[in-house]
Amino acid sequence: MKHTKKIFLFTVVFLAMYSCSTKKDTIVNRNYHALTTYFNILFNGEEVFKDGIEGINKGFKDDWFEQLPIEPIVFDDRKIAAPKFNNSGPGRGFGFKKKNSSTSDESKEQTPFEKAEEKAVKAIQKHGMNINGLERNRQIDDAYLLLGKSRYYSQRFIPAIEAFNYVIANYPNASLIAETKIWRAKANIRMGNEEFAIETMNLLLAVTDSLEVAFPDKIKEQANTALAMAYVQSDSLQKAKKHLRLAARTQENNVQAARNMFVLGQMYAKENKKDSAAAVFNELITFKKVPHKYKIHANIELAKNVFNDSISSIILARLEKLIQDRENRSYLDQLYYQVGSLHEKNDSISLAIAYYNKSIQSKGAEDKQKSYTYENLGNLYFKNSEYKFASSYYDSVLSVSANNLSLRVRRVKRKHKNLASLIKFEELVTINDSIVKIATMSKGAQEAFFQKYIDNLKKKDEEVAQLRLNQIAFSGSSSNSLQSVNKGKWYFYNSQSLGFGKTEFQKIWGNRKVEDNWRWSSNATFSASDKDTLTTVIKDTRYDLSSYLDQIPKEKGQIDTLKLNRNEALYELGIIYKEQFKNKQLAIERLERVVTLNPRKNLVLPINWHLYQVHKDLGEIAKANIYKNIILTEYANTHFAQRIRNPDKEIEEDVKMNEIEVVYKEFYYLYKKGAYEEVVTSVNKLLPSISSSKLKPKFELLKAYAIGKHLSKETYKEVLEFISINYGNTEEGKKAKEILNQLNK
Repeated sequence: MKHTKKIFLFTVVFLAMYSCSTKKDTIVNRNYHALTTYFNILFNGEEVFKDGIEGINKGFKDDWFEQLPIEPIVFDDRKIAAPKFNNSGPGRGFGFKKKNSSTSDESKEQTPFEKAEEKAVKAIQKHGMNINGLERNRQIDDAYLLLGKSRYYSQRFIPAIEAFNYVIANYPNASLIAETKIWRAKANIRMGNEEFAIETMNLLLAVTDSLEVAFPDKIKEQANTALAMAYVQSDSLQKAKKHLRLAARTQENNVQAARNMFVLGQMYAKENKKDSAAAVFNELITFKKVPHKYKIHANIELAKNVFNDSISSIILARLEKLIQDRENRSYLDQLYYQVGSLHEKNDSISLAIAYYNKSIQSKGAEDKQKSYTYENLGNLYFKNSEYKFASSYYDSVLSVSANNLSLRVRRVKRKHKNLASLIKFEELVTINDSIVKIATMSKGAQEAFFQKYIDNLKKKDEEVAQLRLNQIAFSGSSSNSLQSVNKGKWYFYNSQSLGFGKTEFQKIWGNRKVEDNWRWSSNATFSASDKDTLTTVIKDTRYDLSSYLDQIPKEKGQIDTLKLNRNEALYELGIIYKEQFKNKQLAIERLERVVTLNPRKNLVLPINWHLYQVHKDLGEIAKANIYKNIILTEYANTHFAQRIRNPDKEIEEDVKMNEIEVVYKEFYYLYKKGAYEEVVTSVNKLLPSISSSKLKPKFELLKAYAIGKHLSKETYKEVLEFISINYGNTEEGKKAKEILNQLNK
């Protein structure tokens, strides 16, 4: 019996060792290695691969304002964001670090795809049964496919293609051969070989041999999706749309099907085919078992592609219903924005503004959505000529925009920059008007004016202080002074709150008697301990009447300077409204006001010229003729008078633009050589022949630079002043003004 047991044990060991051989082509060997490959290695590899895919899907953030990628992955710098995975085996979790881990390769963290690749390689190396050129382990093709897919997500496309090619070459009849070809096509697309991908996928889908088993819907869906990816990359959008539609037909993978339909709708919208886009998004909304985000954004995109008023009201009602659903709270910023946009299209501006503000104030509102909302608000105020409000919203766009290089943001930046100059000049006009007005008052009127201002200031300060005390008393303080046994008592019965409030009151107002007019600083008394705290209150000149009176300009020269700066600001505003913002009415208002304020002599002619042009453009011929006659009679020999007499020559140039540019380069070369007098002489000779050229300000500024190099500072300033006035709206005019300001410091 004892010998029998030994023989049995030996037999078992022998069979186990025999079956472990990868060189013996037997049923036992094949089945052993197939089962071992799958259950010991490959299963774990596939599970960790799934974890990696799940991590990418969770981590990938769609930009719903741009066309979505068909595959929700963006490869960047040969890296892909994926959860990290330690080498301690599946189940330990993502981001786990072993205590006292070394820096060796064995202990460092791996991505799930690196881990999956490792499992696939181990399966191939340990259990591969390539005998006489034929692989006898039926699981090895799965291992190679897993190997290629893992390398694909690690952005190692060439090694991935090698793995796929091995399967295709060595397992031509495998059940996964079609899937492998699809993955090979995707890897080629990522490498820029979309032509090869298109050829192989079309060939795959075109198989008509009656002996072939029809591909399952899953494979058709994947192949059409890959074809759509390839056509998008090759800019064959019509073909891309066709395959997106085919890929979404079966909905085997409902997530990818929803994504394909969404991208299809976006493509139609980009082509301004609103009816087709709306039809696609409407269809997507009816899809079952798709992520909620696609249905929400399909409704939003549907609202963007409304093509008549009747549908608009239906969509509005639908969006309002979505807003009421608590499940959609994370989408409120986008939903409110779209409702506001529909109201704006319907000219319900007040409602549009209200919903735009709701969008901004939504909890968790994203910065990109905010940037669009701020821009729309800015545009609304801009259209209404409320430029200061518009500028504030454009500034908000810039503050929340991550990509300041995008075309949209750069456009907003230009608007904001232009508005900055406008606002600066408007504020200068307002301030100088106020100062001049006060300076011309009698002393009694000045005192009454500032006393009223001080009284209003004190009242506001009192309200702020009282509000602060109330907040301290009823809301508690950071020191938790109100979190005592007295909590819940009325303020005046709560000794701790009352004491704290008293201290705060004394810090602000000092020790005051119970009497009328207790707020006046003259009634305050301070203890020695209070003095340091109250230094700023004692030194506060905001309530001191004399401090205001002392700042009023009294010299005629000071007042004249204020008037001069105001008049020039009004002129600049007129030009900005006329040229940049095309607001002819505001341009007229500013320029006509300058006329009434006795402007400097060198401003009179350009003011009359601009007023003539604006009124003429508006068809107000009678008013235009007033300024026309002034120019023809009082400035008969000027370039402006010549242009009025010969309007047909306005668009003619004696020298062509390209020729002028060549000449400018020659003059600039002379300037760089130091031939300053020659530059001035040459420019003066050229200027009459380029009177209507857009390049004239460039020559004028070059001449000014040359004058600055060899003539007096005063002459230089006069030339710069001429350029800043006559070409104030050009870059050269602005540059001249900048230099002039520096010289005047």
